[in-house]
Amino acid sequence: MNIFSQRARLADAWAENVRLKISDGQIKKIRIGVKPDSADIKVDTLLPALANLHSHSFQRAMAGMTEYRSAGRENFWTWRELMYRFLDHLTPEDISTIAALTFMEMQKSGYASVGEFHYIHHQKSGHAYDNPAELSERIIEAANLTGIGLTHLPVLYTYGGLQNQTLEGGQLRFGNSVDDICKIVSISQKTIGLLPADARVGIAPHSLRATSPSDIQEFLNCYTDMQVHMHIAEQTKEVSEVVEAFGARPVEWLLEHHAVDTKWCLIHATHMTQAETIGLAKTGAVVGLCPITESNLGDGIFDGPIFLKANGKFGIGSDSNINISLTEELRTLEYSQRLRDQQRNVMIQGDGSVGEALYLGAANSGAQALAREAGSITPGKLADLIAIDSSHPSLCALHDIQLMDGLVFAAKDTVITDVWSAGRHQVRNGMHVAEDTIKASYFDTISTLKERLGS
Repeated sequence: MNIFSQRARLADAWAENVRLKISDGQIKKIRIGVKPDSADIKVDTLLPALANLHSHSFQRAMAGMTEYRSAGRENFWTWRELMYRFLDHLTPEDISTIAALTFMEMQKSGYASVGEFHYIHHQKSGHAYDNPAELSERIIEAANLTGIGLTHLPVLYTYGGLQNQTLEGGQLRFGNSVDDICKIVSISQKTIGLLPADARVGIAPHSLRATSPSDIQEFLNCYTDMQVHMHIAEQTKEVSEVVEAFGARPVEWLLEHHAVDTKWCLIHATHMTQAETIGLAKTGAVVGLCPITESNLGDGIFDGPIFLKANGKFGIGSDSNINISLTEELRTLEYSQRLRDQQRNVMIQGDGSVGEALYLGAANSGAQALAREAGSITPGKLADLIAIDSSHPSLCALHDIQLMDGLVFAAKDTVITDVWSAGRHQVRNGMHVAEDTIKASYFDTISTLKERLGS
């Protein structure tokens, strides 16, 4: 397969009249300043696609259900209780269908891959399915249908809170011992072999509040070469409770007790001291930021300038999937910094295009977080690519070097015309190749789910 683009943002610079040869999911050859062949797939502007490094796909179906204010203060913890009640009604078939719709929407918004932080493992009662990896296999099934690049992250969730509190209510579907989660990881590794070669399995100790130090260490010892994703320091209450339990703040404790390195992705890391921020940046780990969800839940604002000054790496994720939009994640990240600091053009070191710094930074670091050889248009990299239409009214006034600024700050995801996931051309002219089938299944599922929810 060959792709011809009028312009492309290559690893180091923009180029015109670019022809890519794609084979076995990889970019094999790039030619610049050439004319298209008749058989080429022709697009306007080509960019590296981003990885969505943090998703709970099932939450897409509850988007809009938690925005009604009740008496008392609304916060993350009240939202969590509503989420638990919702997931009580989900069947394995529901989870697969919702994941397929969610993954499709991600691809249409410009994501070529996803890190699915998967913590629903059991039946409503907390009992395991006959196949303990039943729900992991449903996620893998959805990835196969959509063609998205999947890094599957089975989550170790053992306790209902710090001090080894007992799981109860909605948490019963999450709970596993280390031995149990290792069985799920092992089965997932076998099942994911049914997907193309770019698919991966990683591990995810949920958080310091939902595991224990000994469980985290045991889990890590079982899988020394895998990607490690973990929630950290999302809420101020969480930070206070960790200090009380462990005598240190979450990121501080983690850096003291574990050899955090480039295989790690710390999700949120919202509430850090300056020393924690710099210390985490120096590890080479990726911070997974989810600005739309963090805004929706009132988490707080990540300290971007200090992190960037220390050469920290960040990627973006859609987390709760209340609004799946690559462009909105990036602009919300930048705008949160501007509102806090009362400045403009914050998330960049030195001079230059802020949109480009945000986009390319997230592309490279997101690929690292998901163990994908992607993130730039370079020979040998996976063909994780998007095409945008520079003639769209939101972009047509811009020069090439301004296109990423236009994409991040002025456009909507509808300017994205095509998406390739490791060379799989899944979005064409704005439509996913399996869109009709995926939507029909989703509408049927939601119809019956609403009956179960009593609405």
